[in-house]
Amino acid sequence: MGFRGYFWLDTVLFYGIILPSRKRPIMTTIFATKKDIQRKYYLLDADGKILGRLATQVALLLSGKRKVNYTSNLDNGDFVVIVNAEKIKTTGLKLKQKIYKNYSGFPSGQKIKTLETMLKKKPTEVIRHAVKGMLPKNKLGSRMITRLKVYAGPGHPHQAQNPEKIEVSEG
Repeated sequence: MGFRGYFWLDTVLFYGIILPSRKRPIMTTIFATKKDIQRKYYLLDADGKILGRLATQVALLLSGKRKVNYTSNLDNGDFVVIVNAEKIKTTGLKLKQKIYKNYSGFPSGQKIKTLETMLKKKPTEVIRHAVKGMLPKNKLGSRMITRLKVYAGPGHPHQAQNPEKIEVSEG
């Protein structure tokens, strides 16, 4: 008696031997759709927080990976409002050594700024840049970053959405 292959019918044929079929529960995988998405607003205070640790938590909230109905091909993250962006901290010598490069495409069009000058001129862009680097590099990531709202001072115009305050872990 030679190999006859695998067959799945009402009864299971395994190597040509008929085995009784078992009653198995039917397991289904639920994929979230656009109508299943429910977005919330979260408020984070960046005063005295470390830049990278804040950015990782924000990226998780924006991508929706902490939700039960996470689907990788769907943008089901939440809105994140960050206040006091100018009071962010970094470790080590990053204020002097970390650089941000921008190139216009023209000869001598490269501009280099340190983290220290960026915090003085555009403190919101420092956080936005850090979070954007942790999101997917595609259309989905571009949509996720639009839900990030960063403000240099303590005020923000999103009180009507009743944002839920979240504390950033220190360690």
